[in-house]
Amino acid sequence: MKYIETLTEGQKIADIYFCKHKTSAVTKNGKPYDNVILQDKTGQIDAKIWEPNSMGIDDFDAMDYIDVVGDVTSFNGALQVSIKRVRKVSEGEYDVKDYLPCTDKNVDEMYSELIKIIGTIKNEYLVKLLKSFFVENEEFVGNFKKHSAAKSVHHSFVGGLLEHTLSVTKMCDYYSTVYKAINRDLLLTAALFHDMGKIYELSDFPINDYTDEGQLLGHIVMGVEIIGAEIRKIDGFPKGLANQLKHCILAHHGEYEFGSPKKPAIIEALALNMADNTDAKLQTMTEVLNSSAQTEGNWLGFNRLFESNIRKTTET
Repeated sequence: MKYIETLTEGQKIADIYFCKHKTSAVTKNGKPYDNVILQDKTGQIDAKIWEPNSMGIDDFDAMDYIDVVGDVTSFNGALQVSIKRVRKVSEGEYDVKDYLPCTDKNVDEMYSELIKIIGTIKNEYLVKLLKSFFVENEEFVGNFKKHSAAKSVHHSFVGGLLEHTLSVTKMCDYYSTVYKAINRDLLLTAALFHDMGKIYELSDFPINDYTDEGQLLGHIVMGVEIIGAEIRKIDGFPKGLANQLKHCILAHHGEYEFGSPKKPAIIEALALNMADNTDAKLQTMTEVLNSSAQTEGNWLGFNRLFESNIRKTTET
């Protein structure tokens, strides 16, 4: 199988892919065509069916697995597939594992590391709150282990939410050893919870798209609501501690233009924002470099997310 991350301009493909998206459109000249997004575990690629009513183009829909014959072309600097023949395949012709992007790390090992970190928290109220989700709620644990951290951009793969959360939490732990003004228990708890709302903001794979609730509320608001409901079940949970924890989550995007309901007002919120931003951007850069592994030359072109022309690191 030719995985999407290995495709280059001029190649011909004849493989099975997952159809993530399909819509019909019309060219400026009035000719019908189909927009398609193909997906495998290594990524996604745009595709076009320029003659959707021709022989060899069988009926299929989004969320189907399809056998594609076509050419890899380039449009506006991005690879694209021109589909010549396509058919919907039957169960048994494909292995689902080839089509879902997954973390390259061990999920159970990452979760065990996360649980060990929870074991270092000293505040009894925060411990109760953390355990109510990460230890006692089996449905939450199962969803947290398999969910992505984003629709696209960074950690948009199975296990991505766990990988991102663990990375952010470990960075926050380091911050707490250097900056003594930080309340370690508060910061680490906020780090562990900061993206929990993404379980409900995004649907499960293979769709991994925004839910209605996610579109209307967003993961930040949903996360605070869920934590607030659980806090109310814990007798004597300090109001000030609850408000500061919620504030850290509300402010973890840092700026209003980035969807943050609040800007950081306490040092723990600032530290969480910095850790979240660092991990997101470094992972995004990593994914850009990985996706261009087969690209010749060191310069990879302008990247709108970084607003910069990206280059591979070399020894000379």
